[in-house]
Amino acid sequence: MSKKQLAEDFNALHEQSSLFVMPCAWDAFSSIVFEQAGFKCIGTTSGGVNWVKGRKDYVYSTPRAEMLNAYAEIAQATTLPVSGDLENGYGANAEEVADTIVASIAAGMVGGSIEDQGVVPNDTNGSNGELIAFDQAVERIRAARAAADSTDIRYTLTARCEVYYTQHAKPYHEAVTRLNAYGEAGADCLFVPGLNNLDELAQLVKEVDGPINFGMGATAEPITLTMLEDIGIRRVSTGGGLTRATFGLLKKAVADVIEQGCFDYLDGALSEADVNFSIDAMPMNHDAR
Repeated sequence: MSKKQLAEDFNALHEQSSLFVMPCAWDAFSSIVFEQAGFKCIGTTSGGVNWVKGRKDYVYSTPRAEMLNAYAEIAQATTLPVSGDLENGYGANAEEVADTIVASIAAGMVGGSIEDQGVVPNDTNGSNGELIAFDQAVERIRAARAAADSTDIRYTLTARCEVYYTQHAKPYHEAVTRLNAYGEAGADCLFVPGLNNLDELAQLVKEVDGPINFGMGATAEPITLTMLEDIGIRRVSTGGGLTRATFGLLKKAVADVIEQGCFDYLDGALSEADVNFSIDAMPMNHDAR
């Protein structure tokens, strides 16, 4: 399938009334697993890519070219539309963000997200970040939209408001203001990481003009897809959650070896034949990308 058609298919998911899930891959094999599970699209996780390289997330330590190379491997391993976690656009000014959008398309993305965080949180609670100034943040989204529109695909742009990782006095109000401005600037999907309260999410859906993404992470109370669909959430992404779940299995497995002297982890492991079959089953000719 051509990149142009993948872009149209991904954008169409945001136009439908029903909720869809976008699992976030960190390498080629995770993207293969997601496609074979039956998902309709795939996101990427900068956190997952950083962690498998032994780096911290959320400090923008991986250069744009290196991150997009990792995302390109994900895109090349699947026939599904892929949306890139483009962090803060890898630059403060609008021109750098525009360059990132174009580079993401060259790497195989048909969508991508841009954060408005200028200073990342570094305290234990993750709440002392700072947002990019409002006008500049809006201009960055406007530049991203223009860059995407200069290509021949219908790129789906997601704008993220990181206000819940700051000490803003009225984070919800700021989120509504910014998301509506980002939508007017050309964002197709809108996202407020850290906003996990169902009542506030339901209100956000009503007050923001555009499809809302919810990032599934740790929540005080269990949240299901049905609950999210009932309040009007359009897209659910997994961020680095599935990567961390995988790391959790790894830590338990090695702990069992050290502490129990057993290898029970093999009971749930895929066989080498199963792994190879999963890879062989994928059409790996991606000349259209």
